[in-house]
Amino acid sequence: MANNEEYQGPPPVKKQSSIYSIGQKALLFVLLSVSVMVGLKYCNLNLANPITGEPIVGDPTITHIPKELHINYIPAEYDANVDEEDALIILSNPNRYRRDFDKLVYDFNLSLLQHVANRMDLSTDIKSRLETEYQKHHPYLKDLYFQDFIALKDTTDSYQQLWYETNNANAVEVLNEVASKYTCPFINTIITSLLQSGTSPLAGAGKYVETPCGVALKEGLMPMMKRLEAKAAIADFGKAKGFLEEKVEKAVSELATMEVRDKKGLNTELKTNVWGVNVSSTDIEISAISILKVGFKLNELFDITVDEKRNAVTITLPEPQILSHEVYPKVDKLEVGWMRELQDEDFNKNFNLLRREFRTDAMQSDIMAKAKQEAVELMDLMFSPVVAGLNKRYKLQIRFQKVTQEVEELSSLN
Repeated sequence: MANNEEYQGPPPVKKQSSIYSIGQKALLFVLLSVSVMVGLKYCNLNLANPITGEPIVGDPTITHIPKELHINYIPAEYDANVDEEDALIILSNPNRYRRDFDKLVYDFNLSLLQHVANRMDLSTDIKSRLETEYQKHHPYLKDLYFQDFIALKDTTDSYQQLWYETNNANAVEVLNEVASKYTCPFINTIITSLLQSGTSPLAGAGKYVETPCGVALKEGLMPMMKRLEAKAAIADFGKAKGFLEEKVEKAVSELATMEVRDKKGLNTELKTNVWGVNVSSTDIEISAISILKVGFKLNELFDITVDEKRNAVTITLPEPQILSHEVYPKVDKLEVGWMRELQDEDFNKNFNLLRREFRTDAMQSDIMAKAKQEAVELMDLMFSPVVAGLNKRYKLQIRFQKVTQEVEELSSLN
């Protein structure tokens, strides 16, 4: 070694990283992480407010998944608790039997709730509270059912529906549409409220598991509607056969103020299938013209009052309605398939469908408002000279009032 070089000692020894030391660190990290998670969970579950006893909420970023509320579905028979014959009488004239209509809705909805509770095998305590809970919702439900039913059912179309054998069938169809609209909301609301499940999901156990709504619709509403449809078909057939067996004459007092003329067409294809394969088809094209008159039935309401203090003469008329409706159908095209035999109902069904479409369009238009305006002008033309002859200071007023038919209990008919 040269004299001018300074001795710096032996070179440092470099430690080589080993797989074993890395594994130790990784294992230590995993154990530490698991210990922290277990500790947080233990603290979150066991820390409670000393005053209220409620658990202290931890980190809001931690998601808590609610436990499922398990329901054991068991077999149960459905009892509608509804007399089909009385139900058809009520539905054919809901304005007259308003209280019976509300009772029909009450009994039917409560029977659906009881069936759902039986299928879900709920406790006796919960079943005993079903009716009380439903009574909280019935006041607005009965009004919704009635209003929707009246809006969908044309109550001024009774004679035509009797002729086409669809009076009761149409009422059942409308009831099914209305009930299908409201059944699920009130079933889910009441069942959830009684179970107090909050946001916890319902998990069903058992054979052929359904939701509470599905049980009510498939096992309650649908079978009941099928039974009503069968009764309606029998009732319609019997009434149609006895319709106009005797000549009827009666006096009428009507004031027609508007007339609507319209034309519509319908194209129907009737297919004949053999083992799911279309082997023959029949084409039918039907057109029809409609003459519909709207006005007032003066025999229901026509009142004239004189108010000397207000110097007014008031004429009260009923709300306008369809007075007459004439439909003239015509078959424009008829191509009968080689395996298809036409039946009477093929034509009657299409004729009735066209007639209903004419009436629906008229009811949804502004024809009723125009009828009122025409009535005001006509009353003013007819009675203004008479009123002026009584007193020049008198003014003529025209008002319209809905005729409230007397509500009659169904039991009085039996």
